[in-house]
Amino acid sequence: MGIFFEQLVNGLTVGSFYALVALGYSMVYGVMKLINFAHGDLFTLGSYLGYTLLVWGASWITTTAGVWAGMAIAMAFAFAGIGVAGILVEKVAYRPVYPAGRLPLVVSALGMAIFLQNGIMAVWGPRFQVYPSHLVPTASFELFGLPITFLKAFILVLSLVVMGVIYYLVEKTTFGAAVRASALDRETATLLGIDIRRVIFFVFALGPALGGMAGVMNGMYYRSIQFNMGWNYGLKAFTATILGGIGNIPGAMIGGLLLGIMETMFAGYVPGGGAWKDGFTFLVLILVLILRPTGLVGEKVAEKV
Repeated sequence: MGIFFEQLVNGLTVGSFYALVALGYSMVYGVMKLINFAHGDLFTLGSYLGYTLLVWGASWITTTAGVWAGMAIAMAFAFAGIGVAGILVEKVAYRPVYPAGRLPLVVSALGMAIFLQNGIMAVWGPRFQVYPSHLVPTASFELFGLPITFLKAFILVLSLVVMGVIYYLVEKTTFGAAVRASALDRETATLLGIDIRRVIFFVFALGPALGGMAGVMNGMYYRSIQFNMGWNYGLKAFTATILGGIGNIPGAMIGGLLLGIMETMFAGYVPGGGAWKDGFTFLVLILVLILRPTGLVGEKVAEKV
């Protein structure tokens, strides 16, 4: 039973990364009907921005409080920096291609993903980069006899709080109603006076920003990062989006957490599962597409009346 709860906590922690990245996928698809394949590489860029800031400020971080403050600043820096990067990606790679249709947009998204991945490699190099051990909180506490690091608890609580704020913003506010209306029918939303450009700005800023923050969390959790890890994380987050229901904000959250739990349970209980967990992820994607293509919560679609 102890192993089960340990894997459950690990799964929720990893699933929170997937959920935050999946939120970006879901928001962009909901409004633009576009799969932003560059999203995973923006997640990677966020992890490198956080790493760079922490390494640059390492000589000033000498206390436990400083470690936590440094981590918080790194997350905030990645959140803001990748939010700006997301806006630039939309302006450079997508906006000029909107009139050409969906297929050119997909090609442009793939091209931007390749550009970002190679740009990261050119700046930081092809080797793994490691978050310095003295800048990662290592203290732990016991919960029902199970040792849990404060870092895991912080990541999980912060992720749930952020997801709760996003849910409230999108589902309970006037601007959120504008976002949902744009997702259901962009043309009608425009006729009703909704500023679509403002909505597009919002989803391309907030979605990547959440991914950038998740990238720093991932780097702190696993300690090592690499320039091409965004492709794998992007596909897993896309799987989480499909699992929950593409275009559905609560679905992306639920799908990410469920995928993290299923993946860690598979790795923990199936012999050799650690080597096959990525394959298991895509098996889940195939089964969902076959058995319930609209996802567990359901895809957001316009209602015909």
